[in-house]
Amino acid sequence: MAQIGREDGIGPETISHPPSLVDALVPCLTLIVLLSLSFVLFGNDASSGPNQIALLFSGIVAAGVAYKNGLRWDGIRQAVVDGIAAGLPAILILLAVGALIGTWAMSGTIISMIYYGLKLLSPTYFYATTCLVCAVVAFSIGSSWTVAGTLGIGLMGVAANMGLSPAITAGAIISGAYFGDKASPLSDTVNLATATAGSDIYSHIRESLWTSVPALLLSSIAFSLLGQAGEFDATRALAMIDSKVSVSLWSFLPLVLVFLLSIARLPPFVTIFAGAIAGAVVAVLHDPANVVAFAATPDLPFGLALLKGAWAALANGFVSATGEKSIDLVLSRGGMSSMMNTVWLIITALAFGAVVEHAGLLKRLIDPLVARTKSVAGLIATVVGTSVVSNVITSDQYISIALPGKLFGASFADRGLAPVMLSRVVGDSATVTSPLIPWNSCGAYMAATLGISTAAYAGFCFFNIVNPLLSILFGLLGWRMLRTQQGGVEDERTDSAPNLNGASARPTEL
Repeated sequence: MAQIGREDGIGPETISHPPSLVDALVPCLTLIVLLSLSFVLFGNDASSGPNQIALLFSGIVAAGVAYKNGLRWDGIRQAVVDGIAAGLPAILILLAVGALIGTWAMSGTIISMIYYGLKLLSPTYFYATTCLVCAVVAFSIGSSWTVAGTLGIGLMGVAANMGLSPAITAGAIISGAYFGDKASPLSDTVNLATATAGSDIYSHIRESLWTSVPALLLSSIAFSLLGQAGEFDATRALAMIDSKVSVSLWSFLPLVLVFLLSIARLPPFVTIFAGAIAGAVVAVLHDPANVVAFAATPDLPFGLALLKGAWAALANGFVSATGEKSIDLVLSRGGMSSMMNTVWLIITALAFGAVVEHAGLLKRLIDPLVARTKSVAGLIATVVGTSVVSNVITSDQYISIALPGKLFGASFADRGLAPVMLSRVVGDSATVTSPLIPWNSCGAYMAATLGISTAAYAGFCFFNIVNPLLSILFGLLGWRMLRTQQGGVEDERTDSAPNLNGASARPTEL
């Protein structure tokens, strides 16, 4: 018998029957079949309930397998509670983004970003510029979610007014945002990858750039080729916006505040919700008549009507009534309530992933692959594959980053590979593929924030697709494969980084 599970107040659990390969496959195949059937039957509406039912039912199947193998219901239930609790920060951020979208629509922040974007950008280079701008900003603040929830919203609006593809635009936003997310020292995913692999963060960033920069350049070239030739005549669109809404540079204050708080390293929820409150304040000060009209209660005193309008935008979003269909379509959105389907999806996905991990089913699928991996290139390909599969099965980016560090640390050390190699490959795969999975928390977030399904934009996330392929290519060619040497110091640094065996590690290029 073996111990399994978390220290959760009821103690570690004892599993009487280690899971077989069939045990591990049954819940995963159940999920794949049900999700496929959900898409066939419900199409684009699958994420509005059917996918959640598929995840929940598959989680029950996984729990049944765990119980059969000797795990207690109390322990399984606690694992689900812990798994969902781990996702609460992401859920709170998602709710804050909903509130932010509502008040930014009301305050003029979104329409101002669209207005000036139409003035400055051209369809010829719009996709490539979007990718690069998002990459720079995400690298500066270390958060792909913040970039998508702020700049991304405005850029999607610009694309819509230019008649450009929302799917390609979303792909460009996500490509740039995830370059910054996996290469910035401020990123939580970077810090998690280095912590679990036992590498130095700055060595990790240096090595990550070897795969990230070429992937970003290739993505930019692809987005340039997808651009529409010719200049966009924005005169009519700008005149229409000028005639219907009040555009002002003051409307950018909430956006500036979000970036300043991000650079100051405040928690993402605090940063984004502060941006939402700032949007409400700007709306009240800049266009109080619009806020009072949105409150739709003429019998209320003026001050209370302002409060009600701002409060309603935070909770249920803003509904534009300019009479211009294209503007009203862009500005009628947001509110915490608009994110509830996505919150439901994340909760059921985390519950399924928690049971699968707690029961050791994912480890059972991966262990044979680790044992059969002989070459360095094969080991790297296995890490990439494991990270992608983990993103699919556990539905959580953080588990998919931490898991390879636990499973492959000894394998990398046995082959003399520096810990930074493991953290780099994890960043090249687990971090960037998470938004490509519709039921992964990152995929669900991006779809809800940008207003387009994961299935529609995933094929245009060139950076997220190319980056793991480059990581495998580097392994096949033996490029930037750094080795460890006992008693040394890390290459190009004076401080040492412990490897997984407790010895200091100095990478040297093969």
